[in-house]
Amino acid sequence: MRTPLSSLRNKSFDVAVIGGGINGSSAAQHLSAAGYDVLLVDKGDFASGSSSRSSRLLHCGLRYLAPGRSLFDFARHPRRLAIALRMARLAMQARAELVASVPSRTRAMKFAFPVYRDGIYRGWHLDMAFRVLGLLGPAGPSLDYRRVSPQTARDMPLVQWLGRFDMLEAVALFREYQMDWPERLCIDNVMDAERLGATVRNHTSARLLQDDGERWTLGLSDMLADEPEIRVTARIVLNMGGVWIDGINRDVQPKASRKILGTKGAHIVVKLPDACREHGLAAINSHNEPFYCVPWRGYHYFGPTETPYEDDLDNVATTPDEVDWLVREANAMLPGAKVKADDVVFTWAGVRPLTYDETMPFGKRSREIHDLSGDGLRGVFAMTMGSVMNHRSGGRDVTRIVAGALPASRPARPAGYATRDPAPGTPQRPEHAARLVDAVFRRTGVGWEPGLPADGQLAALHQVMDDFGWPAAGRDEEIAAFLKQANHLHAPGWNAPPPASQQDRAERAGQR
Repeated sequence: MRTPLSSLRNKSFDVAVIGGGINGSSAAQHLSAAGYDVLLVDKGDFASGSSSRSSRLLHCGLRYLAPGRSLFDFARHPRRLAIALRMARLAMQARAELVASVPSRTRAMKFAFPVYRDGIYRGWHLDMAFRVLGLLGPAGPSLDYRRVSPQTARDMPLVQWLGRFDMLEAVALFREYQMDWPERLCIDNVMDAERLGATVRNHTSARLLQDDGERWTLGLSDMLADEPEIRVTARIVLNMGGVWIDGINRDVQPKASRKILGTKGAHIVVKLPDACREHGLAAINSHNEPFYCVPWRGYHYFGPTETPYEDDLDNVATTPDEVDWLVREANAMLPGAKVKADDVVFTWAGVRPLTYDETMPFGKRSREIHDLSGDGLRGVFAMTMGSVMNHRSGGRDVTRIVAGALPASRPARPAGYATRDPAPGTPQRPEHAARLVDAVFRRTGVGWEPGLPADGQLAALHQVMDDFGWPAAGRDEEIAAFLKQANHLHAPGWNAPPPASQQDRAERAGQR
């Protein structure tokens, strides 16, 4: 049962965090640990936006050292090189911290990068890039980098399917990591923030109403209940809304300057032979952009796309045209894999909240924390380009900024980074899951199991509802709502039949 929104009426907080994605939840966690009285709200579920739609790579930062569409980009724009080095250092630090502190949320992979004689990168470029990464990052975990001849790599999984072997100069091999389930990292943050004293609410919209010079008044509305809007106050507001940042700002200050440039990243999931399970491939697509084949839960995904996105931010899904483009790029990368559109078992797409810079058409890949006082929003700060993998350092950075403006209300306590998986066979904790889609994708991970047969999908949904103690009344409607959303966002992976009738469910329960 959700706590009525009215229970928060007229409450005051030190900090209100708008946006419960991976960076908003990290901010709430670290601020609560520092002793601040925090309110965290999200108009959807926690981690239901861009945080759950990334490429899931806990990468070493090699992508940041790619200069762009030409090797001369860094020479022409030295500021971009400085940004690239900073972001690569953050990536190496995050890689080391997450692998050490939450090993169950990360997974090592063997990655290869083919170097073609007619490509924009030479073997020595890779040697230099990995040397720089080694200098920027902690001592471990190792990058395991080496560069081998095409003849040595010829029979390796995935590499064996490369085209144009006669044009291969070398193959770079290195260790990469994956965040198998980034939205669960976000839920872990949320639950720890609550343990530390934060008030957390999902499916609750927030809008800035008025600043009296000391506190902001915010209006909160429950998106799932017919309750009147209530008001709360906060001395500082963190706009951690990701791709929604500009809309939140302009709702109260229409002339606020643009902070976000969103680019869409779509992915397709296919089944490749089991020999490839631990192997991934990084390459350059036809647009001279990074493109990946990544192992994931017994499958592989290809992506991402990189296209400016200004459509409906609440309705981001992979289009048929994007599937076709990804299939073409997959076959250009690995012609021997012979990927077909019919092989796609699952898709996902999200929008990256890149920092807007009018000089960079595809956005500035630099995390920035903006003081919005210059936009008429005193006491409001916003983070752009907050990546999933760097969420902890982002949470610490905003906490330092708040600490410079506002003393904490209570003594500090350590943040807890332990994972919170339930023991096998024990009931699941609700963890603020208000809808079935919340539980399936962000609390249990069942939704991220591609390739389930239709009857298996339906059984999995009922099992989740059983585990969460879901009331019998309204189950069919909740399953129907879930399937409609899942089929739209991830089709064809959730192409399940209509929900079973009450009689069918009763017969199935009697067979257990």
